Amino acid sequence: MSTGEPSREQLLWMYETMVKIRHYEESLAQAYSEGKSPRFDISAGPVPGELHLAAGQEPCAVGVCIHLRPEDTVTATHRPHHVAIAKGVDLKRMTAEIFGKATGLSGGRGGHMHLFDPAVHFSCSGIVGEGLPPAVGAALAAKMQGKDWVAVAYTGEGGANQGAFHEAVNLAALWKLPVVFVIEDNAWAISVAKDVSTAVPRNSDRASAYGVPGVYVADNDTLAVFQAAGEAVARARRGEGPTILEIETYRYYGHFEGDPQIYRPADEVKRLQEKDPIVRLRDHLLREGVLDEASDREVVARAQREVDEAMTFARESPYPAPEEALENVFA
Repeated sequence: MSTGEPSREQLLWMYETMVKIRHYEESLAQAYSEGKSPRFDISAGPVPGELHLAAGQEPCAVGVCIHLRPEDTVTATHRPHHVAIAKGVDLKRMTAEIFGKATGLSGGRGGHMHLFDPAVHFSCSGIVGEGLPPAVGAALAAKMQGKDWVAVAYTGEGGANQGAFHEAVNLAALWKLPVVFVIEDNAWAISVAKDVSTAVPRNSDRASAYGVPGVYVADNDTLAVFQAAGEAVARARRGEGPTILEIETYRYYGHFEGDPQIYRPADEVKRLQEKDPIVRLRDHLLREGVLDEASDREVVARAQREVDEAMTFARESPYPAPEEALENVFA
């Protein structure tokens, strides 16, 4: 963990992880579309149900999770894959879970919005704002045990309007708990623009109401996220309490796959892709001599190979037996 300039190893890890996330989301999008045309059927294909993709939001994941340890807790949203990958969730088992297979993290029961990996203290939920109170609970447990563990709770700019957000921040501030609240501001709460749903221009400004720092990172800047998150995590580990970290980010896909996106300006995604965070970081690494063209090809090939192996593992894994639906349930 570092709060200064990222090292060469950290830069390379962030870049390779971002490449891995992007290839993963694009591969999932392709798999999800199978069997769902010409008439869209949400139940058809190898990945039934809803699917929320985070391509474009990679800096929010890598710039924060690089400062974390396996024992630190992360709770993510219904758009969780980028954070899960950056936290070190088992990629093969996660993919199998999304495909509903018996080899999945929860035996295929949870799907893509309910991913749990106790080995790296990661969880997510399809309920908006649901992960915020459990993160506060994890931070309280760490403090009571005298550990310097940190909890990171992700939500979106729409989720920051939920009561759970304010309740969680209030308690974390009151008890001076080691929590970093990360708000991924991708400008759209499903189809509702931030400026017609939120009373303040920046949710980081709300931190002042709870007496904690509020930090805003503009323009999906990976290196700026690294810096701000490093300071927030270090502050939490020192026992100085929570921070609200708001990151301006962008999603290239719709709210969910199949979303017609009629609420977005026609050229919005194209404009956002012109300042792609992966390309920007790659160009920075080339300029600084951290990468050259040959090593870049190796990084990309390695990341893509890991994703492709996870996809193959998921496709080839068996489905759970029907009677397993009666196991691990509460009466």
